Amino acid sequence: MFYQLYEMNHALMQPWRAAVDATRLFYRNPLNPISMTRAGRTAAAWCEVFERTTRRYGKPSFDLPQTDIDGKTVDVDEKIVWSKPFCNLIHFRRNLAEPRPQDPKVLLVAPMSGHYATLLRGTVERFLPEADVYITDWIDARSVPLSDGRFDLDDYIDYVIEMLHLLGPETHIVGVCQPSVPVLAAVALMEGRNDPNVPLSMTLMGGPIDTRCNPTAVNDLASEKDIEWFERNAVMKVPFPNPGFMRDVYPGFLQLTGFMTMNLDRHLIAQKDFFMHLVRDDGDSAEKHRDFYDEYLAVMDLTAEFYLETVDTVFIKHALPEGTMTHRGDPVDPSAIRRVALLTIEGENDDITGRGQTKAAHALCPSIPDAMKMHYEQPRVGHYGVFNGSRFRKEIAPRMLDFMRARSRFASESGKKTSAA
Repeated sequence: MFYQLYEMNHALMQPWRAAVDATRLFYRNPLNPISMTRAGRTAAAWCEVFERTTRRYGKPSFDLPQTDIDGKTVDVDEKIVWSKPFCNLIHFRRNLAEPRPQDPKVLLVAPMSGHYATLLRGTVERFLPEADVYITDWIDARSVPLSDGRFDLDDYIDYVIEMLHLLGPETHIVGVCQPSVPVLAAVALMEGRNDPNVPLSMTLMGGPIDTRCNPTAVNDLASEKDIEWFERNAVMKVPFPNPGFMRDVYPGFLQLTGFMTMNLDRHLIAQKDFFMHLVRDDGDSAEKHRDFYDEYLAVMDLTAEFYLETVDTVFIKHALPEGTMTHRGDPVDPSAIRRVALLTIEGENDDITGRGQTKAAHALCPSIPDAMKMHYEQPRVGHYGVFNGSRFRKEIAPRMLDFMRARSRFASESGKKTSAA
C-alpha cells in the first residue's frame, strides 16, 4: 500500500501547491511594488522552494536542436529509429551539408536505474559535434501495460544485441554505469556466436563489473541483505490509474530517496543556497539549481524482475566476475571477446561505483590484445563527473573519441589489407 499512500499524498498536496504557486506569482509580479523588496523576494522564495519540493517531476526533454560543427551551426533532429515496449532508440540526426565518414557511430546505453536517459544530455551534447549519436531511451515501467509482458535482465541484453544488429558492425558502444554489465554480456554472447555485428569498441564508464573491489555503501547494502529482503521491501504494484496498473515495480521515488539520503547534507545545503539566491535575486545561480534538480528529481519505475535480477546477479552473486552468469541458459563468457576494443573509465572520488570495479573488465577479457585495451581514471570527479560536467567535456570525452577513431582506422586498414589479399 506504500505506493498508493505516496500517490494519495501527492494528490492531497495539489491544492496547497496551487495556492502556494499563486502566492509566488503575486510576490513575483513586477507590477506589485512588494516584489522589489527583500520581504517580497523572501516570500516568493519560500513559495518556490515549497512548490518545487512537493511537485512531481515529469520526464525532461533532451532539447538539443542544434550543434556546432567546424564553426558552423547545424540543426539536429531527434528521431526514434527502433522501438520496443520498454525502450526507444533515439538517433540525433545531424543535418550536414556533406557527410563526415570520419565521425564514429556511437550507441550510448543509458542507465536504467531510476533516472531517465536525459541524465546523459550533457554526454550527448558533447559528442554531437564529433560523432553520430544514438541513445537508449528507457520507458517508465508504470507507463507500460501488463499486456506488454515482462522485462528482465535477459530482455535487456536482447535489446542491446538487437540495437547492435540494427546499427551494424561499425558501431562503438558505450555503457554508462549500470548498463556496463549487460553491455559486456551482450558483446560476449555475440563474440561467442561469431556475430558479424559486434561493435568496433566497447567503453564502460563507472560500471559495477566487480563490486567486490572497493565496495561502496550501495554495494554494502546489497551484500548485507538477501534477495527476499529486496523483494519484500522494494517491490510494489503500480497504482490506478497509471497504464501499468498492477505491474510489480521498483518505484523511482524509492531509488531517489536512497540517492538523496546518501548525501542528504549536500542536498539540504543546496536547497538553502537556492533559497538565498532567490532572495538576493541571483537569477543565474538559481537557474543552475533548477536545471540540475529538474533532471535529478525526475525518476522512473523499473520492472521488479529486472531490478531483482540485477541486484542478485551483480551485487549479491557477483555472477559476471565469478563466471556463473548466464543468458537464457547460455553461459556469458567475456574471454570470448577478441575483436572488440575495450576502454574503461572511472572517477577518483566515485562513491557509487568504487575504484577498480569497472577496471575489472580487463581481467575478464584476456583474449582482447593489449593494444586494444585502455583504462583511464579521472582525478577529482565523483560518479556523475565520469559522464557529465567540465572535466568530462575537456578530459574524458576527447580520450573516448580518440580511442574510437583509432579503432575505426585500424578496422578500416585491416579491411583494406584483407580485400587486397
